[in-house]
Amino acid sequence: MTLNHAALRQRKHLGRFRHSTSQTGHDVLWIREAAPGSPDPEVLARAYAESRLLITFDKDFGELVFRRGAKAAHGIVLFRIAQPSSAAVAERVAAVLASRDDWAGHFSVVDDFTIRMRQLQRSENG
Repeated sequence: MTLNHAALRQRKHLGRFRHSTSQTGHDVLWIREAAPGSPDPEVLARAYAESRLLITFDKDFGELVFRRGAKAAHGIVLFRIAQPSSAAVAERVAAVLASRDDWAGHFSVVDDFTIRMRQLQRSENG
């Protein structure tokens, strides 16, 4: 999956990432602008309905998917990285996402050294 359908959650520095990826033709929706204050279940439901990859720094999405059974077949990428600036975070996020094309169907956790991927359960429609 490309970044053409990415939904961004949290962190204001992801605005830099959104701006740079939008300039390269990716359809990036930043929840902070599109639906400020939306609760996590609504964000996840919107990403699912719009076939978007959800990019986040919020660990709660793992609980929603694995403990509460929320649908997320299009993938979630959870970043757990420490970077010195918002520009460095945006650069790291963009580089990691461009490094693979198999994000769809996985809950992925990216830290400073590794990428761990776990297959998401397939729903009847996803």
